[in-house]
Amino acid sequence: MTSTETLDGARDAAGPARPDDLAAALLTPEARRDPYPFYARMRREDPVHRSPQGVWYLTRYADVEAALSDLRLSNDRDRMTRAYSALGGDLKALSRLTERLGRVMTNTDPPDHARLRKLANKAFTARRIEALRDRVQGIVDRLIDEAVAAGPGMDLIEAVASPLPMSVVCELFGIPDEDRPRVKNWFRRFGRLSEDIDKSEAAIDQYEEYLSGLIRQRRREPGDDLISALVATQAQDDRLTDSELLSTCFVLITAGDETTTHLISNGVLALLRHPDQLARLRADPGLTRGAVEELARYDTVTQAIVRVVAEDLEIGGRTLREGELVYLFLGATNRDPERFEHPDRLDLTRPGNRHLSFGHGPHFCLGGPLAKLQAEVAVGTLVRRLPGLRIADGAVLDWRPNPLQRRLSALPLTY
Repeated sequence: MTSTETLDGARDAAGPARPDDLAAALLTPEARRDPYPFYARMRREDPVHRSPQGVWYLTRYADVEAALSDLRLSNDRDRMTRAYSALGGDLKALSRLTERLGRVMTNTDPPDHARLRKLANKAFTARRIEALRDRVQGIVDRLIDEAVAAGPGMDLIEAVASPLPMSVVCELFGIPDEDRPRVKNWFRRFGRLSEDIDKSEAAIDQYEEYLSGLIRQRRREPGDDLISALVATQAQDDRLTDSELLSTCFVLITAGDETTTHLISNGVLALLRHPDQLARLRADPGLTRGAVEELARYDTVTQAIVRVVAEDLEIGGRTLREGELVYLFLGATNRDPERFEHPDRLDLTRPGNRHLSFGHGPHFCLGGPLAKLQAEVAVGTLVRRLPGLRIADGAVLDWRPNPLQRRLSALPLTY
């Protein structure tokens, strides 16, 4: 899925929800502000819901957890394109971007997925990620210093949450300092497919050409970075084609940018709205790692992911037919009272917090540990260094319209 897609292929101008259409209710302004009461209604009234357009919506933890590991639910790009075509929606953005990305691991099923994932895992190791901790801390401190110097307030997203993952991924992939403004500009254009597809396509062309140049350079002069590691992996296993290498670099560099940004911003907002939990974290910084898990559960950035039925199957007494689209609502599962005690309560010491925010099964998010490391450092440092941190007076929080993603446009704070 790209960030431009919404439920049933609909856009924000879908019109008012019909009372009998639970899926359409998720497109309302009320659901944009707070989707969790709507999820509760869907779990209660129709947890395996089929919309009038023929799209399935799963909202129970047990169903979604099982579905994420069920190979009868496909993530294959070609199946996805055919399924959207069958709905008769506007596929221009979906098809053009996914065609550019090619058959990368995020758009494939086993056995191709397992092969590509194994190769990426060799480069994207836990040791490499943890080795970034001190560098992440330095970036966070610098960003906070700059925000405080410009004070007395800041937009957390613009000042810290957005530039942090961009800086970190450039470190990880060895993108030179002088190239980073161009890369950041390309990233920004990728997210505007629905606004200007031609400019987004041009940015993709330029970015792919740039990455191809980096790959050629690392073949000649390898370094201690992820592109070099992937190039070395390709040399050891020629099943990774040049096209797959380019697409894998493309996805790994871009995929975690928005997710990490809004894991931080959603998490800080949740803490500021729950001063008792914020006080606990300030009193005991050792809670930070577990706190990030709870913040990821409480207000999930990736609210839903999409699969296509590759083979008829039954879920919750309903039969899902081959070729039908299925939305797996991670945000709903993370508030399921059958799995979490007092699910609507923010509890930084929640035991057994097996949320699904980063997926489950073969497509579990490869970049999840890196996103959580950045959130741990960013949230912990903000709490420690800015004891007066609060939402700016008069701030109106605007959530972006895509119901598959839980993302603020800005988070104005004072300190």
